[in-house]
Amino acid sequence: MLHRALRAATLAASAALLPVLLPALLPLGAHAQSPAPTASPAPAEVPLIERARFFGNPTKAAGRISPDGRWLSWIAPRDGVLNIWVAPVDRPDQARALTAEKTRPIRSYFWAPDSQRILFINDQGGDENYLLYGVAVDGGEPRSLTPFEKTRVEIIKISRQKKDRILVGINNRDPRWHDVYSLDLASGALSLVLRNEQGWAGIHADDQLVLRLAEKSRPDGGIDYHRMSNGLVEPTAFTSVSMDDSLATGPRGFTPDGRTLYWTDSRGRDTAALVAQDLASGTTRVVAEDRRADIGSVLTDLRDGRVLAWQVNYLQQEYVANDPAVAADLAYLRGALKGSFMLTARTNADDRWVLAVDPVTAPSYTVLFDRSARRLTPLFVTRPELEGAPLVPMQALELKARDGLTLVSYLSLPKAVDPQGSGRPARPVPMVLLVHGGPWARDDHGYNSYHQWLANRGYAVLSVNFRGSTGFGKAFTSAGDLQWGRRMHDDLLDAVDWAVKNGITTREQVAIMGGSYGGYATLAGLTFTPTAFACGVDIVGPSNLFTLLESIPPYWESFRQQLYRRMGDPTTEAGKVLLKERSPLTYADRIVRPLLIGQGANDPRVNVRESDQIVQAMAERNIPVTYVLFPDEGHGFARPVNSIAFNAVTEQFLARCLGGRAEPIGDTLKASTAQVKHGAAYTPGVAQALGQGQ
Repeated sequence: MLHRALRAATLAASAALLPVLLPALLPLGAHAQSPAPTASPAPAEVPLIERARFFGNPTKAAGRISPDGRWLSWIAPRDGVLNIWVAPVDRPDQARALTAEKTRPIRSYFWAPDSQRILFINDQGGDENYLLYGVAVDGGEPRSLTPFEKTRVEIIKISRQKKDRILVGINNRDPRWHDVYSLDLASGALSLVLRNEQGWAGIHADDQLVLRLAEKSRPDGGIDYHRMSNGLVEPTAFTSVSMDDSLATGPRGFTPDGRTLYWTDSRGRDTAALVAQDLASGTTRVVAEDRRADIGSVLTDLRDGRVLAWQVNYLQQEYVANDPAVAADLAYLRGALKGSFMLTARTNADDRWVLAVDPVTAPSYTVLFDRSARRLTPLFVTRPELEGAPLVPMQALELKARDGLTLVSYLSLPKAVDPQGSGRPARPVPMVLLVHGGPWARDDHGYNSYHQWLANRGYAVLSVNFRGSTGFGKAFTSAGDLQWGRRMHDDLLDAVDWAVKNGITTREQVAIMGGSYGGYATLAGLTFTPTAFACGVDIVGPSNLFTLLESIPPYWESFRQQLYRRMGDPTTEAGKVLLKERSPLTYADRIVRPLLIGQGANDPRVNVRESDQIVQAMAERNIPVTYVLFPDEGHGFARPVNSIAFNAVTEQFLARCLGGRAEPIGDTLKASTAQVKHGAAYTPGVAQALGQGQ
């Protein structure tokens, strides 16, 4: 679906590991003029937490329970690579690995509805050509269920009522569009259900795995929804969504009897409500709404589809109950658990839930909740090596942009200057402005590896939901249209002004860092406002909006027009002027602050030439830049050894720029696939780590 596709295209970016790039070591005229660091490092009594404890493999993660309630599963290392493990629900100590990936970690998996096998997706080297695999719980080798090349598989529908098969979308016939197949889970046989020759952007099925809706992108960036019956699509749309509504509006699923369709819907309002539509009459009713933020995940009764609870994420995630029994469960959990919690899995009987708990100042942990007995069973701590470590709180803030928009933001401070977690430092400290990707995504409250790592190194860390971010209503998102490098950037500058005025930092001690759109924001900061930041770290960020739009993956075709309308249309003269004006590459000669760039060679979203181009432009002008390329990565760094390596370089880069603490690089570069393509001498310790001399 369009809104889901755009969000998926950006969430990975915001979760992509944020690297750092460094500035000039030697004075090279105006280009080397970065402010001298003046901040004192955190005192010795605050221990330096090894970066591998933040960015290495978790001990266990992604806990789930099988639909029949017999099995627990999770992801954990096997020979140093994340794989899938399973154990009887009453004997978790008898876990065994089901998979044996040797290089690429498994990061996404789910239970088949028959509870006899686990399904997972993986790509090659970050190319995002995700294929679907299955492995039986009782053993045997994993097998590819979609054995194709240059193909990206999507899950169309998994039903608890139809346990023998699922629906998948496969784009091996035409890379732009996904045909719908029924996958027999026992045999692995694929049966064609719909040949998508009409360019349907998304297909929706009910719990009987019957195709019910098809969505079509319009030239104006909106979406038309067509009913389906007997495998045929009605030619006339039964409802439509404008471009302004498209990122927040879409089908959420059918009730088990197929009579009611739930929508997340911002039409006729600002924030997206949960709306129930009777399909026979077409009438709708609002089930849940919140004027502050869009309705998030929804908990429904597995028997009749009745809404039991929903989530709202404004400053923090909140569960709102719509059922007395669930209200009692939530009240019990709030009192019993230390931290916010998220329901991640439930049995078909709905008698047991798996919950991920986030204390923020301690590593997350996972528990099993027996609803009838009101009993919590601890399952695992994700990163036990962080237990007892000096982690810091995260403050949720409401900042104001210059035009009055409210910017929900998150601040973490070093423990040395805020030992009580008040959100007010004893003195100003250097700050890293950490910008999320997307830009159609958002930052959230909770444990954040980058916030904790940077705060431990002595930096304040500020993350800002600038205009264009999603989740705060369509007006806030649409306020970012055609504002790349302009009002979206102004919001970041306004947040820095707030931090300076409130004694968080000083104007000369702010670095900007981010991945994907956050990488673009870094380049924009160093080109459009050359002296606003002391230095920048760009991770997989686009430098040239023309080449970015030219190289989008073919399976993004359904929302190409929306990209043009939100960023700039390269097919019009006015759009060409705007895109050139907003491309940092156009102003590469203005850069006077140190820059570090991290890039995956196989990135299908932000092609490697986005980094190549700006590095070349800077090198031709003798502007210092350090460029680290990973040949086995894509849009961000999936392999922990690569994440650790880039962050080792980032620590040294930031320490030189801002004066914080840094753990030595050591052997991290040699253990990774990092290739320092340019500027090893500009970042302390990099040349030595590569064996290139002193």
